[in-house]
Amino acid sequence: MNDLTAIIISFHSDEKIFDCINSIGKNIKIIVIENSNDLVLKDKLELNYQNVKCILSKKNLGYAAGNNLALSHVDTKYALIINPDVTLKNDTIDKFILISKDHPEFGIIAPISKNEKYDNLDILNDKKIKEVSNVKGFAMFVNMKEIKKINYFDENFFLYFEEIDLCKRFNSAKIKIFIDPSLEVHHVGGSSHNTSLNYQMEISRNWHWMWSTFYYHKKHYGYFFALIKIFPKFLGALLKMIINSILFKKNKSLIYKHRVLGIINSVLLNKSWYRPKF
Repeated sequence: MNDLTAIIISFHSDEKIFDCINSIGKNIKIIVIENSNDLVLKDKLELNYQNVKCILSKKNLGYAAGNNLALSHVDTKYALIINPDVTLKNDTIDKFILISKDHPEFGIIAPISKNEKYDNLDILNDKKIKEVSNVKGFAMFVNMKEIKKINYFDENFFLYFEEIDLCKRFNSAKIKIFIDPSLEVHHVGGSSHNTSLNYQMEISRNWHWMWSTFYYHKKHYGYFFALIKIFPKFLGALLKMIINSILFKKNKSLIYKHRVLGIINSVLLNKSWYRPKF
């Protein structure tokens, strides 16, 4: 399938990524950005799969910059950005291509996963393709011509909100985004990394969720709107940090501490610097 390149951003993902690659198939070019700089994984992937190119990023770039690095190597019309904990059905790729021919003006076409929560339940019940304002980022079929127009992902995001920001910029450029409920993939969710790293990744996710929440709203709606948006989350996280500390629940207290720190750093306009510690 010469029109498509699949992109996977990996970070200690060797427990999940092989199932993902196997579901994509051998006739699709695949680019893996390996953010944990795992040379062993790179060798395994390139030895076992002739269609896989694994690029070691040398440092943990996160999701936005990792995708931009991969997209810079794409020379096909379309790219399928897919998480390592996603697996496709046998006909998923063919369906993406058929839909793209029916809607050549698209920016993104997204599938659904029954493991995801959707605000609009009609999306799950009605199997017709719909134009939407944004989609979830676990699997996005992207039109390379259109994503180039908006200069790819905003690399200020390390984790979270990068696909929401991408969709918002597509909206502003009048580029269409679709979700097709007849396209269903399996997404485990929150488990792209190896299970032994769960706690440190949870700390990192909480820091970045708060940082990205403030940054996104500041970018699109202004600093004071973002402050109003984040203030209840700050109070809630601070209170839970204190309560869990009093109850000697150190692990939970540390998670909420990192929520507080993520907010403080974003409000102070610091870059998204936190990285999981292994």
